Amino acid sequence: MEVLIFFISFLSSVVGAVCGIGGGVIIKPVLDAANIMGVAGISFLSGCTVLSMSVVSVFRQMRQGSGKIDWKTSTPLAVGAAVGGVVGKSGFQYVMGFFGDQNRVGAIQALVLIVLTVGTLVYTLCSDRIHTLQVRNAAACLGIGLVLGVLSSFLGIGGGPINLVVLYYFFSMSVKTAAVNSLYMIMFSQAASLLHTLAGRNIPEVSGVYLGVMVIGGVLGGLLGSKAHRIVSERAEKILFVMLMIVIVGINVYNFVKFS
Repeated sequence: MEVLIFFISFLSSVVGAVCGIGGGVIIKPVLDAANIMGVAGISFLSGCTVLSMSVVSVFRQMRQGSGKIDWKTSTPLAVGAAVGGVVGKSGFQYVMGFFGDQNRVGAIQALVLIVLTVGTLVYTLCSDRIHTLQVRNAAACLGIGLVLGVLSSFLGIGGGPINLVVLYYFFSMSVKTAAVNSLYMIMFSQAASLLHTLAGRNIPEVSGVYLGVMVIGGVLGGLLGSKAHRIVSERAEKILFVMLMIVIVGINVYNFVKFS
């Protein structure tokens, strides 16, 4: 089982680093479908994996010069995402306590992921015909980052494809620039979410071996993915992204049915 979990984390992190989706949007639904552990434990481990991958990927890509961070835009986005990460984690814990049923919460997460992923897929396929914006107001960036942080933390996906769509539409970023800026935001939101969990002592019961294996997978995946990001063309990244969205929708539909 540890070998399977490692490869899921590693491969998801490679793809996450290449496309800028973080990897959690793959790890979370796949582990949910595999029924390896409870929803809370999977969300926590997915978040830890994505954090390790994003830290490695951001610093590696900055050193390689394969992606440029728009500090003026992405820093308030990242701060907003960090605050949203705390709010989203609190929201997740509230929903868990309210329903008292991990399957019900898993169904809600799967449904939200279906809606977000389908919306992302439609936008990506129609992006050539959509007029994009150039938001530069810091307050607006904070607000947008807050919403993204809440969603990513509540769903346990790190950031996922919704980050890219927002960066494409609101900030007119190219595919490669959006990828590294998305990872920069994910790094902040997941760090804040983890610190909030640790401070509140709300760590779910998880296997230490699983945690170690997934974090190692995240680090190695981040290293390889950041290297691949420099080589892969923007067109190839977009095709890979679309294929992933289709697969993720299918997995989440399965999870929604299973948890319901």
